[in-house]
Amino acid sequence: MRTMTDGKTTEDDGYLTGQLLLAMPSMRDPRFARSVIYMCAHGKEGAIGLVINRLIGALPCSELLEQLEIAVDPAVSSTLPSVHFGGPVETERGFVLHSSDYLQDESMPIDESMALTATVDIIRDIAVGNGPRDVLLALGYAGWGPGQLDGEIQGNAWLSVVPDRMLIFDDDIDGKWDRAMVKIGVDATLLSTQAGRA
Repeated sequence: MRTMTDGKTTEDDGYLTGQLLLAMPSMRDPRFARSVIYMCAHGKEGAIGLVINRLIGALPCSELLEQLEIAVDPAVSSTLPSVHFGGPVETERGFVLHSSDYLQDESMPIDESMALTATVDIIRDIAVGNGPRDVLLALGYAGWGPGQLDGEIQGNAWLSVVPDRMLIFDDDIDGKWDRAMVKIGVDATLLSTQAGRA
């Protein structure tokens, strides 16, 4: 997988950067039950990702922009993205997962088609219709220390799947977990809710 280190793109075999993590039914942490997480970075130093199937229902994007004192072009107001719960770490901080047709100096390329940007400038550009083609706006992120995610995967907490554009960016929030399971040929009804080892 391709990751950024000190501004250079490197190959990290065996890591999950650019893939989706799907919580197994045995997931005990309610913050991650049935969650689908896009992995923005995964390497020896740890991992970060954004939950892509959980919205912050009480916070419309227009209200967030108002709090940031960002004016919205009326022509794009109906196309503003929903605000996602990206994860329990730094929940006051905004992150934009987006297509790589839009890149700033501060953007972190994830792979050839995806990037992550965490600046107010991208929000301003989205508000006036100059942002990326595909956008997922999240507050907070999911983070793991060195080796932590690998241990959780070995403990049967997560499955991984290669994403597609629709799965990441479409509005069918409630169906993403089931659709991702189908994508890897897993019938979720057959998965045990009890963790165990063979």
